[in-house]
Amino acid sequence: MKPEQIMVTGSTGYVGGRLVNQLLASGYHIKAAGRSIDKIKSRPWAKNSRIEVIKADMLDYSSVEEALKNCRAAYYLVHSMNPQSQDFAESDRIAAQNMVKAAEKNKLEKIIYLSGLGEKDSGLSKHLKSRAEVAEILKSGSVPVTVLRAAMILGSGSASFEILRYLVEHLPVMITPRWVQNPVQPIAIRNVLKYLEGCLESEEATGRTFDIGGPDILTYGRLMKIYAEEAKIKHRFIIPVPFLSPKLSSYWINLVTPVPAYIARPLAEGLRNPVVCRESDIKKIIPQELLDCRTAIRLALGRAKDNCIETCWSDSGLLNVPEWLQCGDASYAGGSLKEAGYTASFSGISRKEVWNQLIRIGGEKGYFYGNFFWKLRGLIDRIFGGAGLNRGRRNPAELRPGDALDFFRVLNLKAPGLLRLVVEMKMPGEAILEFHLIKIDEKETELRMIARYSPRGLAGLFYWYIVYPFHNVIFKGMLKNILLSIDKHSVAESFKISLFKRDVCVHEQL
Repeated sequence: MKPEQIMVTGSTGYVGGRLVNQLLASGYHIKAAGRSIDKIKSRPWAKNSRIEVIKADMLDYSSVEEALKNCRAAYYLVHSMNPQSQDFAESDRIAAQNMVKAAEKNKLEKIIYLSGLGEKDSGLSKHLKSRAEVAEILKSGSVPVTVLRAAMILGSGSASFEILRYLVEHLPVMITPRWVQNPVQPIAIRNVLKYLEGCLESEEATGRTFDIGGPDILTYGRLMKIYAEEAKIKHRFIIPVPFLSPKLSSYWINLVTPVPAYIARPLAEGLRNPVVCRESDIKKIIPQELLDCRTAIRLALGRAKDNCIETCWSDSGLLNVPEWLQCGDASYAGGSLKEAGYTASFSGISRKEVWNQLIRIGGEKGYFYGNFFWKLRGLIDRIFGGAGLNRGRRNPAELRPGDALDFFRVLNLKAPGLLRLVVEMKMPGEAILEFHLIKIDEKETELRMIARYSPRGLAGLFYWYIVYPFHNVIFKGMLKNILLSIDKHSVAESFKISLFKRDVCVHEQL
């Protein structure tokens, strides 16, 4: 008989990805759910024999009901803050209602939900109101729900920690809104995970709501100073002013940090509310050593420095595959597909050597050629509320499907032949950037770099013809420098570059 499983929704998100790992280490059988199977399968824990990967969209009731079959309990770790969601509160409402119905249909023992701190009568932000509403919807069903309400989560890769890190490291003098003086009670990510796991088997915790926080209650301004001390950064000057609204603050956060506007705004609005635990009952039910803010920051800095970030805030979100991507679609799918690309033929070095260099693209390393233009485009993207280049990459030498890579996201990865990136910058259309390593014969190999673009209206066409001349220069330079960075002498003798002509469906050859 198949053992009962524990469902983890949002398994590729910041908290969910770490929780799956922890539950597996404790011996549980897990069902990891998400909207992209490839994204889930790319996680290090996905090959564990006690895990089942399943596709589930929380906005699609039938997929949720199917995913919850044979599950004993479920963790609800999803939210709808993404650039595709026009009204994240309404999407969260629908998702929670689907969860309630599907949990009742499959007779789950319990649901465990991670929510946010904040009192209803204190003028909550839209984000925190939505979190509170989701809790009420989940509790309206017959399946018992345990709600954990947390404030700021401190850990390498969390959105809150990245905002803190970039603000302190990049701004010696900070003109800040008054909310930097509000009290906040952060909690370390490892303490959050311990509470989440403990609630699974605790009968005393079932069906109750708990506030969870660390031992420190302090202001956001004090937290900035602690970070500066732990990171060994010179003293930062913090000047609170009354005229910076949460909306203006979110634009500033978006420009200075890697966190895009659609996440920065609800987080900034949430900081206007004092977020402190009103009760501490969970400490007796699930006892553990709670890390203070200084220790949590020190541990997070250590993991970031060693490139050991297990999950990151940018992991979450839908991996969007443009409908026109398959060959032949563009002619009848609502517009003409624009393409630009070049092929570099070479010999003397292996595909594996080129691949190992190629997958280091972006982040601190840059783009091999024309980094000034890449930075300029990133700055423009930030100004318009996009991800820009500040988002960087999770690991300098490793990529996996779903990873954020500056203003790209890894769509497909097949070593050593295919790297496909979907563009997430603000632009009037949809775009894909592809790299193909194709073996021609025993001696010769081709490295192809292709930009595919589906314009949206006249603005989209105008944008394409503006950037096209830059593509011609930058693509040639990138291909050449990727190869020359491996072996200048052997490549220089065999290297030749030519315009790529679209006469075959490239990904069918791989």
